[in-house]
Formats: sequence, C-alpha cells, structure tokens
Amino acid sequence: MKLAEANQRLNQLSGKPFGELFSCEQIENIIINKGKTGQLLELALGMKLSNTNLDFEDGELKTNKCDRTGKPLETVFITQIASVIDDMLTEKPFEETHLYEKIDNILYVPVCKVGFPAQWMFLPSIHIDLTKPQFASLREIWRDDYYSICKQLEKHIETSKDGFIHTSNGTHIQVRSKDSKPYHPIFSSVYNREVSNKNHAFYFQKQFVYDIQKMAKEV
Repeated sequence: MKLAEANQRLNQLSGKPFGELFSCEQIENIIINKGKTGQLLELALGMKLSNTNLDFEDGELKTNKCDRTGKPLETVFITQIASVIDDMLTEKPFEETHLYEKIDNILYVPVCKVGFPAQWMFLPSIHIDLTKPQFASLREIWRDDYYSICKQLEKHIETSKDGFIHTSNGTHIQVRSKDSKPYHPIFSSVYNREVSNKNHAFYFQKQFVYDIQKMAKEV
C-alpha cells in the first residue's frame, strides 16, 4: 500500500472512536499489546496483523500520541544515529543521507489516546512528500537542521568535558539519547574512539507537528 492510499483511508476514519471501528476482542488485544499503534493502523487499513513494522511501498509512517485537539504529547522518533555518526561528522550531503531516506516521504498519523481505548481515535493524517513544491520550505528547514546538528555534535566532541555528543536541536529535528541498559556506545572512525556512552537518535520535535498542521490547513 502507498502512503497516499493509506492517508485517504485513515482520514475517512478520523474522529471515530475505536469502539466504532474495532470489535471488543480487537480492542482487548490492543490493551494486552500495550496499545501498539502499528496494530491499530493495520486493523484500520484492513491489513492482516503481523509481527513486523508496518511498511508502505513508497515511504515511512510516523505516528504520535496527541490530545483531542491534535496537540502533540510526545516527540516523533525518526531513526537511530549509531551507524551514521561518521556521515554526520563529515557532513555527508543531506539528500544522500539515511535521515533523508527516512523523511523524504512520510505519513504523519496523530492518535488521540484520551480516556479508555474504546474512546481513542485517529485524527486527520498528513502526507508530506518533499519532492512536491508545497513542501519546499520543510525541505529547507530539515536540511538546515541536519547541518546545524552535525556541527553541534562535532563541537560537543571537541569541547565538552566528557568528549561525548549531547542533545542537539534544530527547528524541527533533534538528536538526543535513546537507549536502554545495557547501553550501546557509539564509536566514531573519524575520532577513532567512542563519542557517546549510549545510543542516540533523530526525533521530530513538537514544533514540527504544529507547523505541518498549519500547512495542512492552508492547502
């Protein structure tokens, strides 16, 4: 399934309580599985439940917990950075990066999880394709964020007391720690040493959500 089709289907269901969309048994399974959004989406799109991540033919799914108004309650995970740390420290061109592959065509799906699971609902999803002219401004923001973060990480390694990378922010994109014990240090071939004692990841900050919601209203 392609993102445009998924976007159309989900927007037809937006605002409807899960109690109207799913059976009691399905909702119970969702509760047992800690409300995994991938399973909710598979059910809503008429797809067979699987143990793998929900993938689309032409892009990435980005879900987020929100309130009834669509206000984001969390940041949005993009991808981990351990395998691309040296690409970042050498400032590999943005359009050639793993990050760009993850965000050049995305479907943002806000999920309101207020109240009991039967009261939860999807809110209008937003399809962002960076190849389209209307998203040129986002492409510029994300490119600037990427290069700014690369420079921030390099500065942390060069000047911080521990010699490690630390949280780095752009306008929409952020790099911060994402790991659990036992931690996974990040090794850099550029510096020939560990540059972090735990893994880190790219995230979209909440400002990303506010800005794309504004753009969607203006279309």
